[in-house]
Amino acid sequence: MVSESWIQARNRLTAFFTRTGSEPSTTEHELDAAQGELTTARTGGNDIVAADIEAEWRTRLRRALQSDPTAAADLQALLDELTPLIGTPTTTQVTNTITGGTQHGPVLQGHNFSGVTFHAQTPPPSENPPSPQL
Repeated sequence: MVSESWIQARNRLTAFFTRTGSEPSTTEHELDAAQGELTTARTGGNDIVAADIEAEWRTRLRRALQSDPTAAADLQALLDELTPLIGTPTTTQVTNTITGGTQHGPVLQGHNFSGVTFHAQTPPPSENPPSPQL
């Protein structure tokens, strides 16, 4: 719901949801409101709100399919039409390497950590203590 092809997707979704007699302008308004809320949630990093909005529309789709089993073909046609608009997701390869001997504490490898707390502990004594320098 946050892609550049929103208008085309909204029009197709409106047609899908209003084929049973719903008011198109109401459905368009609801889709636009959800798109705005979803954009705000994703921009703000609010995954919970984004998931709630997505779940609401999944429920609406499920109910539409339950009330009219022939709608599955219409929905599949809609998805086939919209899939090229989404584009191919971009993936990147990440390689993490730890060097420098034994690690005596936690090591995090990843992206965008927050709320992480480390409690430092004294490292265990070395098996081969350094020889005194003369």
